[in-house]
Amino acid sequence: MKIEGLSHLGAKTEYKDDYAPEVLEAFENKHQGNDYWVTFNCPEFTSLCPITGQPDFATIHINYIPDVKMVESKSLKLYMFSFRNHGAFHEDCVNIIMKDLIKLMDPKYIEVVGIFTPRGGISIYPYCNYGRLGTKYEMAARERLLSHNPQQTYK
Repeated sequence: MKIEGLSHLGAKTEYKDDYAPEVLEAFENKHQGNDYWVTFNCPEFTSLCPITGQPDFATIHINYIPDVKMVESKSLKLYMFSFRNHGAFHEDCVNIIMKDLIKLMDPKYIEVVGIFTPRGGISIYPYCNYGRLGTKYEMAARERLLSHNPQQTYK
């Protein structure tokens, strides 16, 4: 079955050499009247340190409450792979991912967490979130941000 507007699903996989937000694709949420979580865990995320060019490894957790559109998982996989040769700090990666997914889907709520492996004896766990402005999700985003504790959540 082919879904209109999706070009990656069922097609031969072609990986981009560098950051490629254009590979992201969305489809219609069939349950727009429901609030529910969609979670993606990407345990093989890699990017490059923009200063040294050394690889950085992470598990990226994406959680969102969809509205009209949802991200197609194969396009998300291709998008995440496109960071492999991209130089960006850990904090930049999670914020870029979140902003690209907001642009694609306009979700009610989204959060992205990076659990990066240690480099030089230090682990970095950047967290960012967004709730649609002027809605209960904006308040929920603020509350979740202020109460977020990655040491308890992502051991």
